This record gives sequence, structure tokens and C-alpha cells, in this order.
Amino acid sequence: MNSEIGEVKVIQDANRLLPIAARREYCIAMKAARSTTILSVRRGDQVALGGDGQVTLGAVVAKHDAVKIRRIGGGKVLTGFAGSAADAFALLERFEKKLAEHPDNTRRAVIELAKEWRTDRVLRRLEAMLAVVDKSTSLIVSGAGDVIEPTDGIIGIGSGGPFAASAAKALLAHSSLGAKEIVESALKIAGEICIYTNQNIKVETL
Repeated sequence: MNSEIGEVKVIQDANRLLPIAARREYCIAMKAARSTTILSVRRGDQVALGGDGQVTLGAVVAKHDAVKIRRIGGGKVLTGFAGSAADAFALLERFEKKLAEHPDNTRRAVIELAKEWRTDRVLRRLEAMLAVVDKSTSLIVSGAGDVIEPTDGIIGIGSGGPFAASAAKALLAHSSLGAKEIVESALKIAGEICIYTNQNIKVETL
């Protein structure tokens, strides 16, 4: 028997013998870590960016207290990521380099990252979105080359992003809460609705 055919037959026989539960665990382990909620809100001279702590592998919660937001650029810029964790960290490293090349110009650094992300053969395979804010700018950047600046300064990305953004818009319009309090409250509301979002909240402000 041809050795390659023999190997295929052994694999097929092993798959038939492998318990269904074990197969399911193997498939889950092969899936990328993803799903989250990142929210940013501006009010007055303060901007806040926060995220939940849940990391999901397939249909399984793998971690409850992940930190998905970072303070970079000498503490002057906040970033949050949604999507594949490994991809997001790779993008954050690239963004920090762009920020070092264009200090005190967050918008230019984000645009340069988006251009590289869209055109680079390796980067454009990365599946993630970034929220980037400083004292004056709130931006969303994606691998499609999109750089979006929300009109009202509210950013909501990730699986629970629309829920959190909706809650933030209502709180911004009908309460006197500060930016940090709005982000905390809106993320908790999203955590009650989105199964991929928990209420282990971390918020940073500028």
C-alpha cells in the first residue's frame, strides 16, 4: 500500500474512533481567540476608553479578566482592540512604531498604519479592529483601509460594540455623567445583552 494512502487511512480510522466530545474540544482549541466590546466616549475635555475582560474560544469562555486596552505614546494615546487577540497585538506593535515616527500626530500615525495594513501582504490577513483616541481625536481603523472619526466621538467596536455605543449615546444625551462613568455604565449594559461580553470592566481616561 502506498505510504501516503496508508497515513490517510490511519487518520480517518482515528477520527472515527475519536469521541465526539474530544473532536469538539480539538476544534475549539484550533479557533482564534476573539469577541469583545471596546467603547470610547468624549464629554467636555475628557475622553475615556474601556473594554470588558472576556476572551472567547469558539463557544467557550477562556478568560474573564483580559486587558484589551493600552496606554501608549508616552501615555498620551489610548488604544483598544477587537478581533483575534494575536492579530490585534501585532497591529498594536506596528501602530506604536508609526506613533514613534509621528509623535504628537495621532491622526497621521493611524492613517499610515491603515495604508500599511491594507497593502502589506501579511498585515492584510490580520483580523482585528483598533480604536484609537487622544485628547482631541477619536478614530476607528480597520484592515479594509478605513479610518473613521465618529461625529459624536463615540466609538463602539467588537461583538458588543453596537449595544455599548447605543447605551452611551442615551447616557450622553440624558445624563450628566462624566465620560468615564458613561463608558463603565454602557459596557455593563452591553455585558447584560451580548454573550461575548462580560462585566469585568477596565477604563482609562485622558
